[in-house]
Amino acid sequence: MAWVTFDLFSALIDARTGGSAALSAIAATHGWSVPGTDLYDEWDTRSKAGQKDTPAGDGAPWVSFAEHSRRALAATYAARGLATDDDAAADTGTLLGTLADWPLWPDVAAALPEVARSHRVGVLSNVDDDLFARTRVAPLVAELSDDAAVLTSQRLGAYKPAARLYRRAAGAGVDVHVPASARDTRGALEAGLTVVRVERPGHRVDPDGPQPQHEITDLTDLPRVLATLTG
Repeated sequence: MAWVTFDLFSALIDARTGGSAALSAIAATHGWSVPGTDLYDEWDTRSKAGQKDTPAGDGAPWVSFAEHSRRALAATYAARGLATDDDAAADTGTLLGTLADWPLWPDVAAALPEVARSHRVGVLSNVDDDLFARTRVAPLVAELSDDAAVLTSQRLGAYKPAARLYRRAAGAGVDVHVPASARDTRGALEAGLTVVRVERPGHRVDPDGPQPQHEITDLTDLPRVLATLTG
């Protein structure tokens, strides 16, 4: 069977809703009035920027997703004059400890088993292995197949949108990738993967960048598109 991978924090999990709820609760414990959505957006932007700048060469020091998260939250706090680095470290642990509560998009639970009828299902994500295991996606994917592909940045030694991450995924047998974000779409296309982009709130394709071969509004439409790809 051909491999189909999904992005974790955009295509499968509503990360902004889950992360914002966690940061809202954290802010409340500190007595801050800043909205959790504001903290999430700034933290997420800083975290992605740090991941992009992580050296991807062989022998380069590896920086985990958890460490990127800590650095990004510390920088967010510093920019807002909110708390110390020690507070940021503790709060990062609290934030990542809520991953099990971050919700799936409504179409995920029904769509993935249907995809698994004709394709091997996997995840291609900027995440640490142990953090992925905490998510609601982990048990869902494990139930679909004994050989489900979990291709994390930790395992592949690179972060999106580095080309080597997607090339290594392709080398592992991935044929089709399902992203939502512009950077994930670009990276997969530039590595020669077929892209079926799922539209999610807050994500859009770069109008000046490469365009996905296929777009869907709901993951339940994916089996139909995959059928056209495999004939």
